[in-house]
Amino acid sequence: MQVTETQNEGLKRGYAITVTAAELEEKVNAKLEEARKDFQMKGFRKGKAPLPLMKKMFGKSVLGEAMQESIDEAMREHFEQTGERPAVQPDVQMTNENWEEGQDVEVEMKYEALPEVPETDFSQIKLEKLVAEIDEDAVGEALDNLANSANHFEPRRKGSKAKDGDQVVIDFVGKLDGEPFEGGAAEDFPLVLGSGQFIPGFEEQLEGAKAGEEKEIAVTFPENYQAEQLAGKEAVFDVTVKEVKEPKAAPIDDELAKKFGTDDLEALKEQIRERLSEEYAGAARSVMKRKLMDALDDLVDFDLPPTLVETEAKQIAHQLWHEKNPDVKGHDHEEVEPSDEDIKLAERRVRLGLLLAEVGNKAEVTVSDSELQQAMMNQARQYPGQERQFFEFMQQNPQAQQQLRAPIFEDKVVDYILELAEVTEKTVSKDELQKAVEELEEEDS
Repeated sequence: MQVTETQNEGLKRGYAITVTAAELEEKVNAKLEEARKDFQMKGFRKGKAPLPLMKKMFGKSVLGEAMQESIDEAMREHFEQTGERPAVQPDVQMTNENWEEGQDVEVEMKYEALPEVPETDFSQIKLEKLVAEIDEDAVGEALDNLANSANHFEPRRKGSKAKDGDQVVIDFVGKLDGEPFEGGAAEDFPLVLGSGQFIPGFEEQLEGAKAGEEKEIAVTFPENYQAEQLAGKEAVFDVTVKEVKEPKAAPIDDELAKKFGTDDLEALKEQIRERLSEEYAGAARSVMKRKLMDALDDLVDFDLPPTLVETEAKQIAHQLWHEKNPDVKGHDHEEVEPSDEDIKLAERRVRLGLLLAEVGNKAEVTVSDSELQQAMMNQARQYPGQERQFFEFMQQNPQAQQQLRAPIFEDKVVDYILELAEVTEKTVSKDELQKAVEELEEEDS
C-alpha cells in the first residue's frame, strides 16, 4: 500500500492512495478462508468447501468489503502517523474509474486539517465579575408581581357592568331545542371574561352584565367540539349573573405565600431572594463569559479550515434571514449568501470553538453521564406530559445528546480558563447589571 502526498497548502491536504492488486487479493483470500471454517456446502463437509469455488460464489461481494477496509486502514494509518485530524469528513474518490479485478486500486483523499492551536497563557487575561446585591426594593417588586398574578378578585360596586378581565359568578343551564343537555349546567361558577374558558361567543355576551341580571346567551358549538353530540349544534344558555368582581392585587401576607407553596410570608421572601441571587449570578456570568470570549478572540490567532467557516457563515446568514422574514417557516427559499459581517462572526465562532475544544481536551475536561442526565431532565420540563417520550428520543439519538453535551462542555472549559485568569469582583446595583446585559444584547443585534 502506498500513500503519496499531492497537496499541502495551508490546511488543505491531498493524498494518492494505492492498494496493490496483490494486497487486495491477499485480503480477499483471508476473508474467504475465515468464512470457510463455518461454511456448509452441499457435497462437502463443513469447512471443506474449495476456496476457488467459494471465490467464484462470493468473491465479488468480499472484494468490495476488502477494498473498503483497505482504504479505511490506509486512512487510519495516515492519521495515526501524521497526527493530523480532519476538520470534516475527508473526500475520498476512486481515480481509476475503469478499474477491473486484478488491477491496483487508486484513490484520491482530500481534506482540511484541523489547525495547530497555540498554547495560551490565560493568566494574562483580566476580567471583572459583577456582583449585584439583593436589596429589599427588588424583593418588594417581586412580591408585587406575585400579588398581581394571584388571580385575586374583589366585588365591584353595586350596579357596575362587567368588563373584559372581570370575574363573573354565574348560574347557567344550557339547552338544545329547549331541553337541558347533560353537562350543560352549573351553579356559582367563577368565569373570567376573556379567558377563553367557554366556547366562542359565550364570554363576550356577558360583557356589560350586572349582578342580579338574567341573560339568554345563544351560541354554536364548534364543529370539532370534543363532545360529539354537541359538535356544530346551536344552544341557548339561561344565565343568572350573581356577582361581578374586578381583578385586584392579592394582599401580601401569609395567605399569598401559601398560594406559592411556602409556609409564610417570610419564607416566600427568602425564596425570592434565592431566586434573585440565581438570576443575578446567571446574568453576571453571561457578561463575564462574553468578556472572556472577546479577550480570547483578541489573544489567539491561527489558520481556520475554510469549509468550517463557510458552513458556519451560511448557518448564520440563514438564521438572520428567517429572523427578518418570520412568516417564512420552511427552508425551500433561495440560498442566502453570507455577508462580510456573517463571515467575520463565523470566523470568530470557529476560532473560539476550536480553541475551547483544544483546551478542554488537554485539560481532560469531560461531561459525566449524571451531568448529561440533569440537562435532559431540565430540557424535558419544557414538554410537560411528554417527559417519557423526550427521554426515549434522547436515548436513541446520539446527535441530540451531543447538542446537549456541547454547551455543558463549553461551560466547564470556561470555568477552567476563569480559574487561570485574573478575576476581580465588582459590586454593582441591579440596574447596573441589567444595563451590562442590555449592552451585550445590543452588540448581538
